[in-house]
Formats: sequence, structure tokens, C-alpha cells
Amino acid sequence: MDAPYLTTTRAVSITAGPGSIWPWLVQMGDGRGGLYSYDFLDQAFGILSGPSSDMVLPEFQGLALGDVIPLGKGPDWPVAVLQPEQAMVLEPVSGRVSWCFGLYPDGNTTRLVSRVRIRNYSRAALWILAPLIDVCWFMMERKMLQGIRQRAENLTSVTPPPAY
Repeated sequence: MDAPYLTTTRAVSITAGPGSIWPWLVQMGDGRGGLYSYDFLDQAFGILSGPSSDMVLPEFQGLALGDVIPLGKGPDWPVAVLQPEQAMVLEPVSGRVSWCFGLYPDGNTTRLVSRVRIRNYSRAALWILAPLIDVCWFMMERKMLQGIRQRAENLTSVTPPPAY
């Protein structure tokens, strides 16, 4: 029998194209662009060492497959899938936890979809822990999606990183 999964899917519509959203995703992380959520909580728990950026940071736009999104405390998030301006999948715990960001353009808006999948080996633990984890995760992830939306809708242009 396969282990049970906890899967959450959340999304936000953004009045911008994928090209205005993608830079915020690829620069996430500690010492990079941040997480665009509640910075004071991320800093209090040691996940971020400073506030999230309100600017696109050209030095962090070159994310590649196999790179990691660094966090202060906790595991870094390796990039398992990277399809520019379409999808990014992070796998902080190989085979157990994945976090996918998908961009779905539709006219003048783009749907940013966030899906987290956590594999648990015990159905009982899943039933007990899932509600506790999901309440906190919902608040942080909702704020993050709203933070990305705000930044992307305010973005007028992106300067590509210099070619070396």
C-alpha cells in the first residue's frame, strides 16, 4: 500500500504575464529575495535573515536545475524541475515533500498555482498533524502568494542578468 499524502493547492490570479511573476519565484530564499510572506515570522523562526525584497535582483535570476533555494534554519530546497515562466518544483525532502509553482496565462492575467505534497508513512499521524500544519501553512502561503501578486503587478520591466 502506498503511503498517504497531504496535498494542498492554492492559487492567486495576477494581472501580469508570466515574465513579471517568474523573477520573484527564482530569486526566493534566504540572502536572496526572501519568501514574500510575513517577514517578521520568517525572521523570528530563523528561516530568513532579512526582509523580502521589493525589487527584482538580477544576480539571482540565473536559477538552474539542481540549484537550491537556501533557508536559514531547515533544509535548503533543491530545484527538481525548472521550466522558465511555466513551472518550478522544489523538493526539500527527497521523495517526501515537494512544492510546485505553476504559471497559467489567460489573457491579461496569469494564475499562479502553488501545490504542496507531503508523503507521510502513517495515516493516523496524517489525520492528527495535517490540520495543525495546514492552518499555519495556509496563512504563510496565502501571504506569500499575495506578496508575489503585489510585486508582479507593480513590475514594469525586468533587466536580464548580464551574460558572462
